[in-house]
Amino acid sequence: MQTIEALAKEKGIEADTIITAIEDAVLTASRKYYKTNENLKTRFNQETGQVDLFATKHIVQEVADPATEISLKEAQELYGEEAEVDMEIEFPKRTDVLGRIAAQTAKQVIFQKVREAERENIFAEYNDRVGEVINSTVKRFENGDLIVEIGRVEAVLPRKEQSRAESYTPGERIRAVIKGVNRSAKGPQILLSRTDPALLIKLFEQEVPEIYDGTVMIRGAVREAGDRAKVAVYSRERDVDPVGACVGMKGTRVQAIIRELRGEKIDIVEWSDDPVLFVTNALSPAKVQRVTIVDDGERVMEVVVEDKQLSLAIGKKGQNVRLAAKLTGWRIDIKSEEEKRREVEEQFGALGGDTGADEAPAEEASATAEEASATAEEASAAADSGDLPPLQGAEEEEPGSAEETPAEEVETEKS
Repeated sequence: MQTIEALAKEKGIEADTIITAIEDAVLTASRKYYKTNENLKTRFNQETGQVDLFATKHIVQEVADPATEISLKEAQELYGEEAEVDMEIEFPKRTDVLGRIAAQTAKQVIFQKVREAERENIFAEYNDRVGEVINSTVKRFENGDLIVEIGRVEAVLPRKEQSRAESYTPGERIRAVIKGVNRSAKGPQILLSRTDPALLIKLFEQEVPEIYDGTVMIRGAVREAGDRAKVAVYSRERDVDPVGACVGMKGTRVQAIIRELRGEKIDIVEWSDDPVLFVTNALSPAKVQRVTIVDDGERVMEVVVEDKQLSLAIGKKGQNVRLAAKLTGWRIDIKSEEEKRREVEEQFGALGGDTGADEAPAEEASATAEEASATAEEASAAADSGDLPPLQGAEEEEPGSAEETPAEEVETEKS
């Protein structure tokens, strides 16, 4: 009994669970040894520390199965008038004859039952703590995964849940968030994460009293673990600056979180219910010139920044704008002022090209009409002064016909 209690304390389970496991183990071993159809039962004797084995028989008027039934007459011969129909009689059986194979079977059953009870206990304890940040100690490495110890329980930090900027050594203490608890896993059941945004939120709650007491709220957090993170904060009180509260005096609060995340850069932006203002804040540290909502239904925005700010707004490999889009829930299209101006010029150029094609013939016709009019005026002036050249091969005509000829030529040229 002392051994059972010591084992129960070590595994963190009830002593009754171990006793039940021992009874089941002896029962399994007994059935293997006796190989009968008898209805066998076991009972743990706390006084002697032994497991008693019985074959139970049901009292009936007429016996159909001698292995499990006994007649009323036989029962009364054994136990007197107290024996009645439908009662059960227990016949003790020996357990010291079970042997080594049966003992080995019993041992396996006990281990299995204790392990199942332990796993159920872990599941019940940690399933309600999903999303909580816990302290753990690095124990060993298994195929890139990290096995850590939480008190007396082992947990796993998979490779995909580890930040690429971090490296660990056995015995090192790390903080991680509980991502899930698996009931059926063969190895450690508790799944931890160092890349989940929940870790960032919980670290802010631990470092910033205003977030812990609800004065400042975190409205969203996105991460690319090891590189950069963005957190949107909002203040319930007008007098409290949410960004300043999270940064702390000379950045002490946010620096503590950055140290815990091994140098991951954190942008703290102010949340707003106005999407334009929120997107402008989210693209920090880049300065935005103007924001236009392209499609409200599809949640698409166009952002114009100065030429010098374009690379800062996009970020390394598009990281800044990608995180801003995740944080705000809007698809962001960033353009520099030069790109936007060129785009507008192309649009106007296309419009100008369509109208210019129609106007060209009209301009040419107008120019021809002006030339014809000028020629007519010159001819008229020459006729008045009498300086017209003589017509070759023409007969002398009456006076006045010389004035008509240039007019006809003018008319021809005009037409």
